[in-house]
Amino acid sequence: MATLKILTDEELLRRKSRPVDKINQRIKTLLDDMTQTMRLADGVGLAAPQVGVLRRVVVIEVEPGEVLELINPEIISRDGTQTGPEGCLSVPGRRGIVERPEHVVLRALDRDGNIREYEGEGLLARAMCHETDHLDGILYTDKAEKMLDEEDDE
Repeated sequence: MATLKILTDEELLRRKSRPVDKINQRIKTLLDDMTQTMRLADGVGLAAPQVGVLRRVVVIEVEPGEVLELINPEIISRDGTQTGPEGCLSVPGRRGIVERPEHVVLRALDRDGNIREYEGEGLLARAMCHETDHLDGILYTDKAEKMLDEEDDE
């Protein structure tokens, strides 16, 4: 596995990702490398555009050891609201107050090409929305009602 460079250049992060047409060894290696990179950076999610790959690929790990590998993810339902602090590995040292759905249902392919549905609440729902936004070139800073200084608690 390799540790990838996490991009912080907003211009690059604003590009829209293309769907994955075929899950091959290259995509599986990307998933593995993204998971390692996310863990070493102490994150809970990472989208392929954040490491310079414009493909619709996401990894999320809210619970240690439970990594969601999402290929071509699509949020199919959302309900409720939660508002709280959010950060991003591509926007180091900053956080903002963002409103997100409390509950999300997402459909994606897994690494074996199986269509799966995932349900998330709370932090997992927030991460699902945050990471799928990255695939469309949207940053949490676009949705933040207020940006916080590093030392702000909220």
